Amino acid sequence: MNLITFLLRSSWATVAIAIFTGGLSGAGSALLLASINAAISHPNQNTHQLLLSFIGLAIITLISGSGSQILLAQLSQQAIYKMRLQLSHSILACPLRRLEELGANRILATLTDDIDAISNTVLNIPFMCVSGALVIGCLGYLAWLSWGVFLTTLAVLGVAIGLIQLMLNHVYALLRLARNQQDLLFKHFRSITDGIKELKLHTPRRNVFLNEDLKITAATFRDYEVRAESIAAVTTNFSSLLFFGILGVLVFGLPQLTHITTPVLSAYVLTITYLARPIESIMSVLPALSRGDVALKKIEELGLSLASQAEPANVAVLSSPLFQHQIDLLDISHTYHTDQEGEFTLGPMSLSFQPGELVFIVGGNGSGKSTLAKLIVGLYAPESGTMRWDGKTLTDGDLSAYRQLFSAVFSDFYLFERLLGIQLENLDNQAQQYLQKLQLEHKVRVSEGVLSTLELSQGQRKRLALLTAYLEDRPIYLFDEWASDQDPFFREIFYKQLLLELKQQGKTVLVISHDDRYFDLADQLIKLEYGQRIA
Repeated sequence: MNLITFLLRSSWATVAIAIFTGGLSGAGSALLLASINAAISHPNQNTHQLLLSFIGLAIITLISGSGSQILLAQLSQQAIYKMRLQLSHSILACPLRRLEELGANRILATLTDDIDAISNTVLNIPFMCVSGALVIGCLGYLAWLSWGVFLTTLAVLGVAIGLIQLMLNHVYALLRLARNQQDLLFKHFRSITDGIKELKLHTPRRNVFLNEDLKITAATFRDYEVRAESIAAVTTNFSSLLFFGILGVLVFGLPQLTHITTPVLSAYVLTITYLARPIESIMSVLPALSRGDVALKKIEELGLSLASQAEPANVAVLSSPLFQHQIDLLDISHTYHTDQEGEFTLGPMSLSFQPGELVFIVGGNGSGKSTLAKLIVGLYAPESGTMRWDGKTLTDGDLSAYRQLFSAVFSDFYLFERLLGIQLENLDNQAQQYLQKLQLEHKVRVSEGVLSTLELSQGQRKRLALLTAYLEDRPIYLFDEWASDQDPFFREIFYKQLLLELKQQGKTVLVISHDDRYFDLADQLIKLEYGQRIA
């Protein structure tokens, strides 16, 4: 039902038309069987008229059945398309801190496996709906033939379906458990890709990771999946045997209890034999529907979690045409709550940044430098204190617009292959000039805003990130340990030339650094220790 509701949210009208045409297809199939049975039971009737009606019914059944499947297929794919976009929008609208709490592994599992599971499931819904309409039509025909025989058949069918539903409920529960293990598997896979160097350098660590983390989680996931698939297989085969059971009751049992004519019995046998294929098709799809339902609930849980934390969609740039005013952070603080590390609190502290100012943020590892940087640029909202821009107090609704004042290169930066969102005349020429400035012109070319390669050393990739920041031309620049991967020659260029040029252009430049030999260049030095400013 959750999947049907999911489709109904896309278009009630389309679903209604699809249901009508599917019902017409089911009724047509039932009437086709009635025509065949009439021709067999009464061979002396007008065969020409029966043949014409048979051909007409076949055409109607073909058109209506195909139309229903096409409509539902289009609707299903449109619903998946909307879900992908909506989920992506929700992730981008969610505060960074909340995304970090959810974990990249959970988000990736939802964007990949859950979406794929629903996509694979909804492809089967059109066929299941048409098969369902056919089953309903044929059952109606059986009821018209004989209510007594129909009720007997329905009773046997009801008991069997009840048993099947119990098994499917168990399958559903196992699939939910397996899906929870899948989140952990994605976490371990990220450990492999992100921690490959550490795992290769330390054999005991690698063995413990493989045998205690990955192996146990993968085995638990496997066991849940095997049990679910095994019960699903028994369910499918039981449903196949169901028809022989019904036929056995009709042929061997019912004539012993009541009088039943041969034409009625032959019609029941013919119809139930014909129903075997569509009902088996429905039963074979039910485990996939359970998997899709689990995935849909996971997506909805994540979507609700993201939606409840969504930031206001205000992307207008704050008014200050030439960045002539300052940023003030008054008694701001931010606290991390973690089960493993307890609490880490940054602040409270007050800071002020002026146009054309070069600011160094320094301190040991874990002192709070990166957290402070995320607060300054508006990626984190302070838990207490006030942020002001040009004397105006910023609200949560202003943070999205406030962030547009910054260009940043974080230590865990990401490079896009295209220079997205940068609307400049002669973009390629300007980018090429900056590539020369950054000594990358022999490595990278820019054509129609697309970088020729990203396969560079980490230091060269950071220069490409700086290229993007140059082209954005924002009032404030933030560099998080940018020079740590540069050779001594270019490190000197960064501190003594590039930073000073940005300062001379009136930019506010914030630099997180351990290079104490360059601290004398700073107009303001902010030194942190255990989340507190000490200088």
